[in-house]
Amino acid sequence: MVLNVRRGFLKDRRGNLSIIAALVLPVGLAAAGMAIDMSKMVASKAALQNAADAAALAAASALANDEITTIQAATLATDFVKGQMSNHTKSSKLATQAFDFGSCTNVDVKQQTTVGTAKKYTVKVSTCYDVEYSALSAFMGRSSGRVSVASTTQSSTESKNALSMYLVLDRSGSMAEYTNTVSGSYQCRYGRKTTTCYTYYDKITALRMAATNLMNQLTKADPDKMFVRTAAVSYNSAMQTPGTLAWGVAASKTYISNLQADGGTDSGLAFKTAYNAVRATTEDTLHMAKNGQVPSKYIVFMTDGDNNYTSADTETKKWCDAAKVAGIEVYSVAFMAPTRGQQLLSYCATTSSHYFKAEDAEELNAAFEYIGERATATATRLTQ
Repeated sequence: MVLNVRRGFLKDRRGNLSIIAALVLPVGLAAAGMAIDMSKMVASKAALQNAADAAALAAASALANDEITTIQAATLATDFVKGQMSNHTKSSKLATQAFDFGSCTNVDVKQQTTVGTAKKYTVKVSTCYDVEYSALSAFMGRSSGRVSVASTTQSSTESKNALSMYLVLDRSGSMAEYTNTVSGSYQCRYGRKTTTCYTYYDKITALRMAATNLMNQLTKADPDKMFVRTAAVSYNSAMQTPGTLAWGVAASKTYISNLQADGGTDSGLAFKTAYNAVRATTEDTLHMAKNGQVPSKYIVFMTDGDNNYTSADTETKKWCDAAKVAGIEVYSVAFMAPTRGQQLLSYCATTSSHYFKAEDAEELNAAFEYIGERATATATRLTQ
């Protein structure tokens, strides 16, 4: 009788599912909770990293522009983290109560003098955030987890890194033509009537003025001649004697002031010469020895016409391609140029924003001014 009862009990499987469910359910709940919480952690860490990056960049940029002190920079970066993460937590409803980012954020600002009066700033922002776990994890005894990030940014008050710039300028015969930009006025007579007559800038004069203004911008950014090296070369049907890259702008301004218009047009050799000079390893060596930086490198290419032969276009494009591969920024300015000249310069420009189509002296000057502004812009870069 007892034996039969035991056998019946062993064969009865009606309670097996309950037993299995009791064993598996906690594991399943824990796994589901972990998946939800992992997703929260990843999203929160990404948002926190973005906030730290933005805070470090904002503080470093403000320091480089002399807008705030180092003490104010720490406050700015902390407030930036708070603001960025406040938007994130509100939109994603990740927290049931406000988290004190101020107590969890540390901002370290270091300032050092580099060359002359130039300053270099390093801003490191470290911050954290406690992510509230889901109800499933809370049921299992886990209420929150902490994510931590850091971001380091450097900025400087010197010009946009050190730079080497070579100007490739058209001085062909068409540059003697007049623009429609008024240079002056005088009283003149037509029969018995006195009227006002006007004089106009010719293209070569407009070029000398615009290129000189660019050089003046570089001087303003680097008055001590510690960061900027420049040179210029002109061309007509042949390349004229090129300048040599040198500290400051004095030699380049002299070269530019002596430009005269005559002859045909062939830009190939002039552009090749500028490319070889700017990319030379000696440029890096000279900059490293004087200012401790690897220079940004630029070629400013200008024409007002077509090359006399399409083979010159092909040769010029070859060296424009080489410049792009070498990381040299090419700015090009088509000055009252016909279609083929425009197409060549548009091709050579590093990007569409590096190409300018100037139809008068004022637009030419504006193009060169923009190039100067971009080349001398303050550098702020994320390092970590």
